[in-house]
Amino acid sequence: MNLNKDFSKNVFINCPFDDQFIPLLRSILFVIIYLGFTPRIALERFDSGEARINKIIDLIKASKFSIHDLSRIKSSEKSEYFRLNMPFELGVDIGCKIFKDGQAKDKKCLILEKEKYRYQKALSDLSNSDIKNHNNEPEEVIRQIRDWFVVNELERADSGTIIWESFNEFMADFYLRRKEEGFREKDILRMPIPEFISFTNEWIIKRRNN
Repeated sequence: MNLNKDFSKNVFINCPFDDQFIPLLRSILFVIIYLGFTPRIALERFDSGEARINKIIDLIKASKFSIHDLSRIKSSEKSEYFRLNMPFELGVDIGCKIFKDGQAKDKKCLILEKEKYRYQKALSDLSNSDIKNHNNEPEEVIRQIRDWFVVNELERADSGTIIWESFNEFMADFYLRRKEEGFREKDILRMPIPEFISFTNEWIIKRRNN
């Protein structure tokens, strides 16, 4: 499979994969697909024989765009470790843009955080970078990503409000149809990412064709 064939449409997503982040992740996936791009994420394929870092490097090299969420850089409970995977993958992506020749020079990334300026305490090398905060709100995630694509690629797109309302319509329809198909709440919450992406693509295409 040629991962690089859709370089100009691929968006690498670097974010937490815990249950608490699922609402944010689903809003990220939705807005990317809504705007006509292709989300690329480590969970899109499962192969126990494939080293995770190799998979991530392949996805980064294959993606012109990337979205890095650093909202887990601070532990939330006593004795809990903060997450290093996300800053590490951000570093790999920046390194790819700087040191790799060819189309990699065109790479663009959006860095998201929970609170404004909090990242500076953990990752001061990013000081003066244009990092956006979302306050753990899916609506704000959609607005930030939509605006970033408009500035860097699209010039114009449906408003953040329209996309947010479409996302809510999709999620209501998604839950209704999955339950009609026999899915239980835990099945829906833990649905594999490729399956959720497939349902999202199907819904958006059908809605635009009506």
